Amino acid sequence: MSGHSKWATIKHKKGKADAARGRVFTKLIKEITIAARMGGGDADTNPRLRQAVLTAKGQNMPNDNIDRAIKKGTGELEGVSYEEITYEGYGPGGVAMIVDCMTDNKNRCVSEIRRIFQKGNGNMATQNAVGWMFEMKGLIEVEVDGKTADDMMEVALDVGADDVTGEEGMFEFVTAPSDLMDVAEKLKAAGFNVTSAKSAKVAKNTTRITGKEAEQALKLLDALEDCDDVQNVFHNFDIDESELESLMS
Repeated sequence: MSGHSKWATIKHKKGKADAARGRVFTKLIKEITIAARMGGGDADTNPRLRQAVLTAKGQNMPNDNIDRAIKKGTGELEGVSYEEITYEGYGPGGVAMIVDCMTDNKNRCVSEIRRIFQKGNGNMATQNAVGWMFEMKGLIEVEVDGKTADDMMEVALDVGADDVTGEEGMFEFVTAPSDLMDVAEKLKAAGFNVTSAKSAKVAKNTTRITGKEAEQALKLLDALEDCDDVQNVFHNFDIDESELESLMS
């Protein structure tokens, strides 16, 4: 299982997503707003908005919240103007990290990201310093009971996904970016609960870390994800599954 998928699975099992529901909604509202601002309020003709709305519904966001976010993006309702910025950096053990932000104050955002890196025994890097270590993929998370990894691999072949990983109720399908929404819609049509569908920067190769470096890397990742301006954090570190569970218990 990839480091990314392993991390997502463990978080799911620990209930972190549910505990952070309010923060998840805030990030999704930002994404819906900027998607509507950039590509219009019609999800049928705006792939980015369609992707964001699908994820929002998968997270049980009320339709009224989704509609308001779209209208703020199109200017029908007054809203905050967000700017998208991506930062790169190194974490404990020299692991690579990419931080996608959406903020209404660029100076505040960069200062906060720099502070989090420094406090977390990491440091920010120049643009493209680590970006070359990642490639764009489509990632679709589904919640499903009573299915094995072999069962889900058959599903992946049926819907045209490149790969699937996961266990115990949560699986993640990997697609080419251009196939993301097509595969997500096929999974929905097949009756699966799609909780997230997004384009993601996935590490081409992972770096194994253990002990104190592993503990520090997880704390840094948590701190970045908890920042209000941060939308997504991508990394290339891998931690042995038993150690990862122990650190998160």
